[in-house]
Amino acid sequence: MATVTSGEVTAPATADEVLTVDGLSKRFGDRTAVDGVSFTVAPGETYGLLGPNGAGKTTTIRLVCGLLHPDGGRCSIAGRAVSTSAVEAKELVGYVPQEVALYPDLTAAENLRFFGRLYRLGGRRLRARVGEVLELVGLADRADDKVESFSGGMKRRLNIGAGLLHAPRLLVLDEPTVGVDPQSRHAIMDSIQGLGATGTAVLYTTHYMEEAERLCDRVGIMDHGRLVAEGTRRGLVAQLGELDRITLTATGDLQRLAERCRALPGIAGADLKDGQVLLLAHDGRRLLPAVLAAAESAETELRSVEVVEPDLEAVFLHLTGTALRE
Repeated sequence: MATVTSGEVTAPATADEVLTVDGLSKRFGDRTAVDGVSFTVAPGETYGLLGPNGAGKTTTIRLVCGLLHPDGGRCSIAGRAVSTSAVEAKELVGYVPQEVALYPDLTAAENLRFFGRLYRLGGRRLRARVGEVLELVGLADRADDKVESFSGGMKRRLNIGAGLLHAPRLLVLDEPTVGVDPQSRHAIMDSIQGLGATGTAVLYTTHYMEEAERLCDRVGIMDHGRLVAEGTRRGLVAQLGELDRITLTATGDLQRLAERCRALPGIAGADLKDGQVLLLAHDGRRLLPAVLAAAESAETELRSVEVVEPDLEAVFLHLTGTALRE
């Protein structure tokens, strides 16, 4: 795995990775859309690619899927080199684009059977995969309904199912929840979360930070064509020096409570504000037993304890200077 860093990120390849991206670059005229991007995705891992509009995410995905020829660098899937003509590598990829690519006048099962035949599946194997995929995306009860009767969220779930039919080693999802209702978003995310147990590697782009928080084992943040940071959410936050915030609502001598908490290892600050004790902490949840003991020793009675951990939004704003949806 790549080490969490800021600035340029490099990701050394290993034999265990499903996807290895090494120094990919792509130019369109005078504009460099992708500039030396490197990362890896392991079996069963969901890797989130985040960045503001124009950061190079979609171009990176097209390079990974062999839809564009890179100007520099290389990419491989399960050890097979990716190129625009590399059929062997492309067979290992399930690509789900932003636009729904289904036939509305066919049923859900008919759509999947059609795409399955494109993947050279047939007979008993195809019938089994159609049933398995419909179960996975929660549409088994709508197998014989025409897609034109589906909601936007159901169409997107079936779209993901089409990308999973041939049991790809790598599933590439480009903004799979854009324009769907919250209930459908949760259903889509539930389906994606289940893929880790199958060993499928997932490359995921999204405009919703909460999706990255929930789904992604690691994230790579792109800006101006470069991968400027990579790691787990906790690792990225720790790298930037962000601290957890603990708010204590209590009765008694709050000044004494603040002093006792301030003396605890791992507490970086303790202040009083609006009748509450506000703490800054490294790994706040781990420190809660010590904070509770400090409250008892200060002879105060806690009414509530709230821990707020810094999130990817703060990291993203720090690194790119913009909100994800801009």
